[in-house]
Amino acid sequence: MRVLSMILLMTLPGASAALPGQTQDENWKRCKGDDPERSIAGCSALIESRNYPGTNLAKAFYDRGLAYAHKGDYDRAIQDYNQALRLNPNLADAFYSRGAAYADKADYDDAFRDYDQALRLNPNLANALYDRGLAYAHKGDYSHAIQDYDRALRLNPNLTDALYGRGLAYSHKGDYDHAIQDYDQALRINPSDAEALYGRGMAYAHKGDYDRAIQDYDQALRINPSYADAFIMRGNGYTQKGDYDRAIQDYDQALRLNPNLVNAFYDRGLAYSHKGDYDHAIQDCDQALRLNPNLANAFYSRGLAYAHRGDYDRAIQDYDQAIRLNQSLANAFRNRSLAYARKGDYLRAVADYGHFLWLKFGILGIAIRLCLIALAVAVAFGFTFKKYRKGPTRGQGPYAGIFHSGD
Repeated sequence: MRVLSMILLMTLPGASAALPGQTQDENWKRCKGDDPERSIAGCSALIESRNYPGTNLAKAFYDRGLAYAHKGDYDRAIQDYNQALRLNPNLADAFYSRGAAYADKADYDDAFRDYDQALRLNPNLANALYDRGLAYAHKGDYSHAIQDYDRALRLNPNLTDALYGRGLAYSHKGDYDHAIQDYDQALRINPSDAEALYGRGMAYAHKGDYDRAIQDYDQALRINPSYADAFIMRGNGYTQKGDYDRAIQDYDQALRLNPNLVNAFYDRGLAYSHKGDYDHAIQDCDQALRLNPNLANAFYSRGLAYAHRGDYDRAIQDYDQAIRLNQSLANAFRNRSLAYARKGDYLRAVADYGHFLWLKFGILGIAIRLCLIALAVAVAFGFTFKKYRKGPTRGQGPYAGIFHSGD
């Protein structure tokens, strides 16, 4: 209430520009402080005082923008950075910070423009290089991201965020060995970096080294016992090792920390399916789909569970939904084919299996698919191989003598 009263006082007509009892020096100190509310109040007092030339006033707008960004109010932060740059177009930090605000709003194109300008004004701004790399990574351009992380680390070899970011980019490119090297370096600088341990664990998991992955998740959870994603990933490691009970325990813990984790429900459902507990698997898929109705894999997994229970109609319905959401889900076509076959609908079964082959084998799959469709049509119309093998009656027709009964 005290802060609110001070802000309201500044906005009243005729109100004093300086805060009551605060000198200009004290307002500068508050403006540059770490408390966002106090910073905004101090900076606002300085701005309203109209006692400062362009460069100093630009600094007050810039510092207030930082405070708004710290609060997550990126629109007001951008407005203040705009004012700062209007007063001082060479303020590299303002371009960098405005770029960061745009990035937080997922407006990466504007973010790139500001990072570029910040680096033109100050090529040694390591944080701008790191943040631009992060923006490239968000757009899926991991090669450019790595280049920016490289440059940032040449300027500051101890920038652990850049090491972590580069490790993550290498992981996305499938280069898990380089990723592990970066996480190792980040952990040499800061052994308590839970995110670096988590990232290295994921890299080991992608290499199939689930024991070392689990060790890293263990350490990350000792540092941060509330790290829900680490519980999920450790659960996945246990699932890969066939230890479904311990996996389920980890998914349970993740959901106690955050009951809306879609992946925890989905992955726990898979573990239950592996245990043959299809009822619990279906319940978890249900919950995952309530949270994310467009999760194709959850429809597919629930379809598998229904098929294992012998409910092929409901299995087919779920495979239908999975395919509607993801036309490239080859195994959904394959398992829908099996469900149709179980129901005796061989024409649809063969058609689906042909589509599965096309997705898996391309042109070769087309040839196999055509053969299967021809076979399905033949079966559907009651063609019998026994009749074909007998051929025409001996001595009748123009091909008499070519076919012989019993051949």
